[in-house]
Amino acid sequence: MRANIKKNGLKRVVVVGCGLGGLRLARSLRNSGYQVVIVDKNNYNQFPPLIYQVASAGLEPSNISFPIRRIFQGYKHFYFRMAEVKAIDAGEKAIATSVGPIHYDYLVLAMGGTTNFFGNKNAEQHAFPMKTVVDGMRLRNHILETLERAETEEDMARRQKYMNVVIVGGGPSGVEIAGALAEMKRNIVPRDYPDLADKMHIYLINASDRLLKSMDEKSSSTAEAELKNMGVHVRNGWRVTDYKDNVVYIDNGKTLESSTVVWVSGIKANVVEGVPEGSVGHAGRLLCDRFNRVKGMTDVFAIGDQSLVEGDPDWKLGHPQLAQVALQQAANVASNIVKSDNGQEMKPFVYKNLGTMATIGRRRAVAEIGSARLGGTLAWLLWLVVHLRSILGVKNKFFVLLNWMWNYFNYMQSLRLILK
Repeated sequence: MRANIKKNGLKRVVVVGCGLGGLRLARSLRNSGYQVVIVDKNNYNQFPPLIYQVASAGLEPSNISFPIRRIFQGYKHFYFRMAEVKAIDAGEKAIATSVGPIHYDYLVLAMGGTTNFFGNKNAEQHAFPMKTVVDGMRLRNHILETLERAETEEDMARRQKYMNVVIVGGGPSGVEIAGALAEMKRNIVPRDYPDLADKMHIYLINASDRLLKSMDEKSSSTAEAELKNMGVHVRNGWRVTDYKDNVVYIDNGKTLESSTVVWVSGIKANVVEGVPEGSVGHAGRLLCDRFNRVKGMTDVFAIGDQSLVEGDPDWKLGHPQLAQVALQQAANVASNIVKSDNGQEMKPFVYKNLGTMATIGRRRAVAEIGSARLGGTLAWLLWLVVHLRSILGVKNKFFVLLNWMWNYFNYMQSLRLILK
């Protein structure tokens, strides 16, 4: 198959993965005199922070996705290949893909991460991850299907199994999906399924001693109090050891029956063959120097969830796997590629923490910006503005805002469709 493109005398930067980081890097190289080839297994960019709203029937998948080819229309010397990357051939300076080899002068790995089940094969097979738009759609369909089954189930024990939702992971994703499902329980289930109005139970299982471990203790306690007020059963200090036959097993000996387990308990980097064994660190992250160059490789960079930058005294265990890290690393790597070719000194990556936030529900959120600790309506409005600005496409921004406004007033959106 033909994957290569004529270089026309230009140096080529191949970017693997068009997520938040890969997209930022490619855009940063516009008008820089490079040929840019973007490789992704999907033909769209997705906005991960709002996947939980797809899963809870708050948004359509198309609202947070945007065609990659549409993004780069009008860009000179930009090419896209929808393909899966199989391996890196460092000697040939090429990547092997499902559509053929693609050679590079500079290679940037921005493949992100996938759900970390920590070796639990049963959970990996039966629980629902929430990393992609496809994951969100699968979870949405499943939740709606279980409600339909519960509506017609005469066996009370089996009905309760359908009505119990277990969320594993007390980070931002776990808190946000728990809040979204709690609002569904409060505002949608009584209307659509009146016989099930008081049957739904949402459990948030957190192995740590508090929610939102990466945030301040005040933010953690605010989030937990809000979730409990919304009817979520928060269980701190519980670690899931297994999930089989619709039973969740906890390390303290307790069990929970549930046909819906959402696993958001951590991530691990996506792997690619051809990287030296000594260059792979914790959870599959690629060990990089301060310039995001992969250890033991030439002209190969890694950014975002896939990278683990060594040598930063402020982040000895590596930078957090957050969107802002990927975006800042992408901009810095793009700048350093240009500087390197111009004989200028490259700039080491320094992470600037712009703040952390998590939404819990309508007028419920927590946000940390510098020394400020915000909660309630102000944090919620700030969360809305930040995320709305980050969505690609004017049309998508409009429909997301319209959905949010409509949901705010009446929760009668018509998105609860089971689409196979």
